[in-house]
Amino acid sequence: MLRVTEIFNSIQGESTLTGLPTVFIRLTGCPLRCQYCDTSYAFTGGIKLSIEQILQRIATYSPKFVTVTGGEPLAQKDCLKLLKELCDRYTVSLETSGAIGIGDVDSRVIKIVDVKTPGSLEDSKNLYENFQYLLPQDQLKFVICNEDDYKWSKNLLEDHQLISKCEVLFSPSYQSMELRDLADWIVRDNFPVRLQIQLHKYIWGNEPGR
Repeated sequence: MLRVTEIFNSIQGESTLTGLPTVFIRLTGCPLRCQYCDTSYAFTGGIKLSIEQILQRIATYSPKFVTVTGGEPLAQKDCLKLLKELCDRYTVSLETSGAIGIGDVDSRVIKIVDVKTPGSLEDSKNLYENFQYLLPQDQLKFVICNEDDYKWSKNLLEDHQLISKCEVLFSPSYQSMELRDLADWIVRDNFPVRLQIQLHKYIWGNEPGR
């Protein structure tokens, strides 16, 4: 059984899958409290569903792409079983905080792993051993709050030689970091990361279930 906050059909707003129609499974609960979190409603509550019930709900949308997100989905042990079942049917991505081990995640999953910057106030929770489990289809995501975050992220990527390991995404903290500033820094340094915005927020704002 898994505790689920919501299952909904929307547009993927982040990652290299941005713009694709996607069904989202938002699992309940998260051990982190990032200062910019936009899904705090998923910290508690939700309803318990079996994997079969989740699969039945998803099937009503006839999706090609499914994303498991949270909260922190890997905080629930049955998430690994859910991911495996989903991979037998769909193209699957996982959005995870990077604070829990990803070594046992099905290799077919596209893992979108956050690296928490100092501006998140949760950078002490980064589990750097996760870097060894990254596969070419996976992605590292940095939410940048200011120029210090940008410099910190740039140094970390270079120190761990991660640029060539998988796709790297830099995203400005929504409504607190100027997109143009972040773009200017990336261009200035000719730094080979992908600048992204949270597309769904530019369409629907902070509306839950979007």
